[in-house]
Amino acid sequence: MPVFSGIWVALVTPFNDGAVDIPALRRLARHLLDAGVAGLVACGTTGEAAALSKDEQLAVLDALLDEVPGDRLVMGLAGNNLAEVLAFQREVQRRAIAGLLVPAPYYIRPSQEGLLSWFGAIADAASVPVILYDIPYRTGVKLELATLRTLAKHPNVVAIKDCGGNPDTTQALIADGELDVLTGEDAQIFTTLCMGGRGAIAASAHIRPQEFVRLVDCGAAGELDAARRIFQGLLPLIQLMFVEPNPAPVKSLLALQGLIRDELRPPMQRSSAALVHRLRETFA
Repeated sequence: MPVFSGIWVALVTPFNDGAVDIPALRRLARHLLDAGVAGLVACGTTGEAAALSKDEQLAVLDALLDEVPGDRLVMGLAGNNLAEVLAFQREVQRRAIAGLLVPAPYYIRPSQEGLLSWFGAIADAASVPVILYDIPYRTGVKLELATLRTLAKHPNVVAIKDCGGNPDTTQALIADGELDVLTGEDAQIFTTLCMGGRGAIAASAHIRPQEFVRLVDCGAAGELDAARRIFQGLLPLIQLMFVEPNPAPVKSLLALQGLIRDELRPPMQRSSAALVHRLRETFA
């Protein structure tokens, strides 16, 4: 199984007049890989996967595989109908990719036993590594530590995108050493590195990706003073990327850089004019 570490960018999905902008997607992927990121995560929350049809998600995946080595590409796999999720999983796994990023089923709020059953079914069907995605403020349900430890025993479950908000759980998982712990909270990258985590799946790393890479490299090397300085320099950017719903600020700043159009799908909305002005004045 691969080790997931470093900066993985939670990739936006560019649009052009309502359609997925494949040329911009490829251009953005090349830009990020050239900056040295470990890999890309497609069709996650930041990729507006909930607003994409399954055919569109596969088109995104195939376009990225034209630009990105499969071992540097993770695909999001989300839903709340297990049969449909497993069917889509089979289709995704026809491609050679690094892994699947899988959240709890949203809206349903199952028990911990229900979560074990859900993730267990997906892990049993996996021909690629599974990354657990613990993000209770979006799914409505928390993966408890005991549940995570049970899932970590499955040979196909190898990592976690940690947005659970409990530092005790984060530290326990790192100490266990069974899962590669990647933070999904960009403002917690330095803290996670200090705890011994392996890196991040980060939306804000679209911007200044080289600095995010240096941050993780310094943390992994134990150069914490240098890592702290880099992180403190990045923190204003990270904070600004989430003052309005993700991925609107990221898309606005990428558009100011000429990489994509500033376009989202409803119900997501573009950044406010005031935020675009701040972004232009501060970072563009």
